[in-house]
Amino acid sequence: MAKQKVVLAYSGGLDTACILKVLQQRGYEVIAYVADVGQQEDFDQVARRARANGAAEVCIEDLKKELVTDFIFPAVAGNAVYENRYLLGTALARPLIALRQVEIARDRGATAVSHGATGKGNDQVRFELAFAALAPNLEIISPWKEREFLNRFQGRSDLLRYAQENGIDVEATAAKPYSTDENLMHRSYEAGILEDPLETPPEDMYKLTCSPQEAPDHPVRLEIHFKDAHPTRVVNRDDGTVVEEPLALFNYLNQVGGDNGVGRIDIVENRFVGIKSRGVYETPGGTILHQALRDLEGIAMDREVLRLRDGLSPRFTHLIYNGFWFSPEMDFVRAAFAQAEQLIDGQVNVSLYKGNVMVEGRESPNSLYDRNLSSMDVEGGYDQTDARGFIRINSLRLKAHKVILRQAKKT
Repeated sequence: MAKQKVVLAYSGGLDTACILKVLQQRGYEVIAYVADVGQQEDFDQVARRARANGAAEVCIEDLKKELVTDFIFPAVAGNAVYENRYLLGTALARPLIALRQVEIARDRGATAVSHGATGKGNDQVRFELAFAALAPNLEIISPWKEREFLNRFQGRSDLLRYAQENGIDVEATAAKPYSTDENLMHRSYEAGILEDPLETPPEDMYKLTCSPQEAPDHPVRLEIHFKDAHPTRVVNRDDGTVVEEPLALFNYLNQVGGDNGVGRIDIVENRFVGIKSRGVYETPGGTILHQALRDLEGIAMDREVLRLRDGLSPRFTHLIYNGFWFSPEMDFVRAAFAQAEQLIDGQVNVSLYKGNVMVEGRESPNSLYDRNLSSMDVEGGYDQTDARGFIRINSLRLKAHKVILRQAKKT
């Protein structure tokens, strides 16, 4: 009888290397699926190790362009900021990774999908909600939520011992001082020494950004062009560099932002599963786009539309963070945002300097800004005497409230 196939989201690290072998020992034919979402990896080496560890097939999928155009740009356009500080990263890549994993499972005739996410984190939720929405008939194998697996592997030392006993080729030899995850949007750091919220992250931990103190002593000036709230062109006003293709554009912003110390944050956040977690993040390109687009919206987006959009943005952000990218409520929110993003076109000039993104000017062919109307020197069609009635009408409820308060005090 043919073995059942399972598609394992495989990173090549200690956890998924051991899970691959465990699944094989359970009788599955394991397809190791590696998603390239911009992490700095030797994918050929990852593939060799997966085959050596027993993978029947290795699928390495380049998802970088889709991550930028279909996930990062929409998140920035929708003002997705988790708990007022975090621009997201891992949560944006997970639905794309899950989407391709399901496609591979269907193409290969697999009956199950698997992942190595811990039962304490957000990623297990993101993966499994995506699987449920995209392929409810597929079995989900999540070893870190199985009592037998948890009893067998109570810590990193148990995994290392198992790897040695089974000839599993992994680089891990000792506990890392922290855990990392990387994609085009960001690089994250958590756990290990960072579990003490008072512990200052070591400077050599950072990989995408230089220290703001060590950044160049001169600013870098960029023009960022947008169409319907999505970036279309970046021009370096200092050296003339022009980038337009979406992936190249975002890579360039990551590079120039990192070189100038842009995009570091250190926060304690609330995971969806109810645990507080300390996370340190580097998000250079995303930070630049976020600040530039928010400024362009000031000149090009209607006031009431902006207020409605910003009222929905926290909900949009939580849907991403909590793993509900493929949900009816996300479809609704994104449809509304697509309407709001129409005509958000124009150019924003920014200056990058020692960790800061400073807006220096903006223009839009659809500008709602009327220089004459806002001028202190030109009447511009605005009759200032009309303001008397405007103020009188808006003050009616304030006067009424004051009268009620006085009457209440007397009684």
